[in-house]
Amino acid sequence: MFNTGDKVRSAPRTPELDAGQHWRAKLGFILMSTDLAAESDMFAMVPEGVAIHFTRLKTEDYTTNETLARHIDAMADAASRLQPDTRPDVISYSCTSGSIVNGEEQVMSEIRRGAPYAQPMTLVTGVVDALRELGAKKLVVGTPYLDEVNTAEAEFLVDKGFEILDIQGLNLETGVEFGRVTPDYWKRFALEIDRPDADAVFLSCGGIRALEVAEEIEQEIGKPVVTSNQGQMWSCLRRAGIRDEISGFGRIFSRPGTSLLPAD
Repeated sequence: MFNTGDKVRSAPRTPELDAGQHWRAKLGFILMSTDLAAESDMFAMVPEGVAIHFTRLKTEDYTTNETLARHIDAMADAASRLQPDTRPDVISYSCTSGSIVNGEEQVMSEIRRGAPYAQPMTLVTGVVDALRELGAKKLVVGTPYLDEVNTAEAEFLVDKGFEILDIQGLNLETGVEFGRVTPDYWKRFALEIDRPDADAVFLSCGGIRALEVAEEIEQEIGKPVVTSNQGQMWSCLRRAGIRDEISGFGRIFSRPGTSLLPAD
């Protein structure tokens, strides 16, 4: 029995340790502070034995090219806070438009500065990986963004070798609005903008609730649908050596991503 004034003396023991709950891989994601969708999406897609960790950049709830460009200032610090003692395999900046405005290489350089032990990634890098894996060349793109952001995105995708048959935005201004658009609306929007000559539909933005209807849209239009969080997660998993086929989130998860995998 312990009495006031006693000193606790634990008996010597040898705890049994293993590789931990997340023994296969660890992924880190840097989110905007206004993102209402990415955490739920990532937890829905993550396979057993894989960790996902999040941190957030303080961001203005007004999404323009100017405000997105400010994200880079805190990128290295954000990366350094993502479980540095367990060292994630991959750390990704989880903002499609911000990845484009700031530039993939600049973002990855800052992530590397904050977390040199992790493979740096950006959301839009994962989207491009997924579209290329699917063999998509001609795209229609749906976004929540203002048209100044849509213009930057269209230019980026063309520079990556895609043909943009159409890009349509909802011209919403805030991240909170992005996250409040219903999944059913994203499905209707995708069906509206799809064209017979498009190879794939890309629903752009990590803060939208499009993932849960991606497979439904694919079944109706008979072609791949890539959402920002889906493409990012698929690429991060493959880059971390996780090859699982995951059902319910679109046909990209049936693809191994061999070109992205580390050698066995």
